[in-house]
Amino acid sequence: MLLVDEIVERGEKRIVCRKTFREDEFFFQGHYPGAPLVPGVILLEATMQAGAVLLSHTLQDADGVPVSTRMNNVKFKKMVKPGDTVDLEAVIDDQVSDAYFLTGKITCEGKLAARFEFAVTIAPVRAGAPVP
Repeated sequence: MLLVDEIVERGEKRIVCRKTFREDEFFFQGHYPGAPLVPGVILLEATMQAGAVLLSHTLQDADGVPVSTRMNNVKFKKMVKPGDTVDLEAVIDDQVSDAYFLTGKITCEGKLAARFEFAVTIAPVRAGAPVP
């Protein structure tokens, strides 16, 4: 379930990705019939995927994948609807050993749609298992 369409900007500690939500996305069927909205959890997941893309340069030589461990201070400010395009920003705030602490921001039409803090840790990949 890839929720990033393109990378707009990428630095060492910050990335901005973009996603356009098509009207035929599976989650619009039940959220909500007659008044579809992008579920908040999908917005958060898309932003965490942007964070994983940002971390990919750090993990090139690592034997693991980033796994979400925490979300804090989640605030939703604007509804995102079918056809909307969002910018997904992830910024690395800190690193402690194999844990990374990031801030995520989602904007739609230049307005803040959501903001949150999240953490990921690098989880080892089982021997013989394909790396995602």
